[in-house]
Amino acid sequence: MNGLLNTSVGRVELKNPLIAGSAEHLIEPEGIRRALQAGVGAVVVKSTNESQAARDQLQCAEYMILDSQWRPLPWNTAAPADAFFACRSGLTPQSFDQWLDQTAMLDREARAFDSYAVGSLILADLDAAVRMAKQVEQAGIRVLELNIGTPYASQAAKGAVSTELDPARITTIVSTVRAAIGIPLWVKITGQSERVPELADAAFAAGGEAVVMAGRSLGLIPDVETFAPMLSTTLGVGGHWNLPLTCQWLAMTRLRLGAESPLIGVNGVQSGLDVARVMLAGASAVEMTSAVMLRGFDVLADALEELEAYLARKGVTARELIGRAADSRKTFAQMPMIRDNWRRYVPA
Repeated sequence: MNGLLNTSVGRVELKNPLIAGSAEHLIEPEGIRRALQAGVGAVVVKSTNESQAARDQLQCAEYMILDSQWRPLPWNTAAPADAFFACRSGLTPQSFDQWLDQTAMLDREARAFDSYAVGSLILADLDAAVRMAKQVEQAGIRVLELNIGTPYASQAAKGAVSTELDPARITTIVSTVRAAIGIPLWVKITGQSERVPELADAAFAAGGEAVVMAGRSLGLIPDVETFAPMLSTTLGVGGHWNLPLTCQWLAMTRLRLGAESPLIGVNGVQSGLDVARVMLAGASAVEMTSAVMLRGFDVLADALEELEAYLARKGVTARELIGRAADSRKTFAQMPMIRDNWRRYVPA
């Protein structure tokens, strides 16, 4: 990789802005190594916490993709780019000690790739999160992502995971964890709120060094043949359709907080040009997750190749993309008059 792709997330310098986001393909060491070999700037390993219920939830997990008519499709690389993702998931099945030893080992290996294996803790109990965060730092893991925005808290066993929607609560959580550790702290928040910029503001004010936005939403997909919900329940949903929502939250947060607050975009990214789109909306780096689960680790390498070619064609660096679309965004009130243009879109 060359200087076109370099970026930074607070104190963390990345060789490129593409991060392999936390998911099932990043539970076992081989998956994390495959992501590192694909050339990403960082890998966020599959999340953990102290809750046995959250680990057990993975053993109940199911996944599906659907076409535009809400018909299930085979889970393979032949799926169309506009496939709709839905799942119910859980945390890594490993004990915390196993997860910690493995993540520390892989972060040491990541140095050889000029990359990072980022630890990911999902909040359940705050005291336990603080204790685990300290152990993450003591183990030598260089970056911690604190996930307080999982989509599943309302559906999971009580106390398994958290979806934090109150800025005051986020202030308490992040400031408490920040006081306990000195390594870079990224905070992942939910998109299931009208207050996403306010939640991000609280995370930064409490000591978060970057905010990851925004986690999957919840959705219900009725099956018209069986009359039941697909996969029997409410699901975490995603896909290419979510990219405009991610970009809107990034732009709105950048408007509130300014360009100096590093944001990481996640949800809806499937290609190198999608990485560029999310950066133009205000992200300093971008996580890609579901597309890799479906299509394999080559998606990461392909995205980096496409992004680098795009930057060369446009004569810009990755850093120079950050926020350019967000900063040129106009309100409806600033739009020029186009007399009776609406008539062109009314059916005859």
